[in-house]
Amino acid sequence: MSRKVCVVGLGLIGGSIALAIQREHDAFIIGVEVDENQLKLAESLKIIDQGTRSLAEGVCEADLIIFATPVTKTEELVESLKDEKLKPGVIITDVGSTKKKIFEKSQGFQKHDITFIGGHPMAGSHKTGVQAAKAHLFENAYYILTPAKDTPLKKVIQLQNWLKGTKAKFIEMTPDQHDKLVGVVSHFPHIVAAGLVHQVASMKEEEDMVETLAAGGFRDITRIASASPVMWRDILLHNKEPLLDLLEKWQVEMDKIHTFIKQGDKEEIYRFFERAKLFRDGLPSRKKGAIPSFYDLYVDVPDHPGVISDVTGLLATEGISITNIRIIETREDIMGVLRLTFRSDEDRERGKKCLQRELYETYVME
Repeated sequence: MSRKVCVVGLGLIGGSIALAIQREHDAFIIGVEVDENQLKLAESLKIIDQGTRSLAEGVCEADLIIFATPVTKTEELVESLKDEKLKPGVIITDVGSTKKKIFEKSQGFQKHDITFIGGHPMAGSHKTGVQAAKAHLFENAYYILTPAKDTPLKKVIQLQNWLKGTKAKFIEMTPDQHDKLVGVVSHFPHIVAAGLVHQVASMKEEEDMVETLAAGGFRDITRIASASPVMWRDILLHNKEPLLDLLEKWQVEMDKIHTFIKQGDKEEIYRFFERAKLFRDGLPSRKKGAIPSFYDLYVDVPDHPGVISDVTGLLATEGISITNIRIIETREDIMGVLRLTFRSDEDRERGKKCLQRELYETYVME
C-alpha cells in the first residue's frame, strides 16, 4: 500500500513539492485547499491524487503532512492539528519563510509520537498558482530544516528522504538562526526595495518625469517590491525583532554615508562603494539563494521588422522556454536591446549559445 502525503495549500510551492515527491516515491498525494478551483486544477494536472477542503479528512491517515500556506495561516493550522487524530509516527513540516513562531506553536507534538520539523525551501518563481508548479523548482536551492534539539536524527533523515525529489541542498539550523539570516538576505531587501519605490512615488507629485526615468533600471532593481503585500505584511510581523535590529543597523550605515557626502569626504565615499563591490562580486552567482534569481539574457537586435519573432523562434526550435521578454530600447536606425528571462541558469546558457550561433550579440549582467 502506498504511503500517504497530505499537502495543505495548493499553490506554486505546495504543488511543486507534491510533484517532487511523486517523482521519487510511490505515494498517494492528498491535497487540502479551500479554493475549489485550485483543488480541481491540481487534480486535473495530476499534481494530487485526491482533493478535499477538509483538513481533518486530509491529515487523518497521512505519513507526512506539509503546510504550504502563508505563515499566519500555518500557525493557526498547526495549532488546530493538536485536536485532530493523527497517525502515530507522522512527520509534520511547513515551508514558511519565518520559523520561530511556527516552531513555538508546534511544541507538544513529540509526546504523542508526532514530529514537527520546520522547513523553508529557498526557491520560488515569478509565477503563482498550482498551474505554475514544477518538480524541478527547488533543484540546487537551499532547503533549510529547523528541527528541535530533541528531534530524533532518524526523523530528520526520513524527512530528507521524503523530499529528495526536490534535488535541493539541505541545511539544518535553529529557528532563531534561520529568522536572523533570512531576515538580512531576503526580508530586509524587500523593505528597502519598497522604500525606494515610495521615494520615487512621492517625488512624482513635484516631478512628473521621474516616472519616465524610473521605467528602466530602477524598475529592474526594485522588482521584488511587486511581491504580495499580504504575504510581506505577515512576514514582517512574524520576524519583528530581527528586522527592527536590521533597520537600526541600516540607519547607522545611512548616517555614515550622509556624513561622508556632507563633508565631501571622497576617500570614505570611495571605500563605501569599494567594500560593497568587493563583497557583492564575491557572492556565488550560480547558486539559488533567499531571493528568487532572475536569469536574464540581454540581446542586441537591429531595428528590423520580425526580429523579435526571429529570436523567439530560434529558441523555440531548440526547445528553450522563456518566462518573460521585454524591449529595453528600440529606436529607429539604432540597435535595440531585448531582455529575455529564462527559468534557470542552464536554460539561459543554452539560449545564449543558440543565439550566438545565429550571430546575435548577447550578454549577461551579473
